[in-house]
Amino acid sequence: MNKRKIGAQKEEQVCAYLLSEGIDIRERNFRCRQGEIDIVGYDGAYLVFFEVKYRSGKRAGSAAEAVGTAKQRKICRVSDHYRMLHRCGEDTPVRFDVVAIDGASVQWIKNAFFYIAR
Repeated sequence: MNKRKIGAQKEEQVCAYLLSEGIDIRERNFRCRQGEIDIVGYDGAYLVFFEVKYRSGKRAGSAAEAVGTAKQRKICRVSDHYRMLHRCGEDTPVRFDVVAIDGASVQWIKNAFFYIAR
């Protein structure tokens, strides 16, 4: 199985998990010129941008470690575009979460990072 298919399969697994945890998923694979966000949803009043990372082994480090500062900046830029496009007000609370999958272990990291301004 190629990496794209594995990634899609893992994102599907994460969506099922998040739905079972009460997340209202609004969008998957939101794309714009600035980049892509894997999953966008609401956790109560919070608009949450989810990054899904998968690692089959430890050779390349953990899945959570793969969401470095450059990736965080990109996610923040895409979130800006999403919020503008969907007319989310300045008063809408926003959160950036990572769902890290290492082998069979799934870890949902809430508030994985804070918003990074341009």
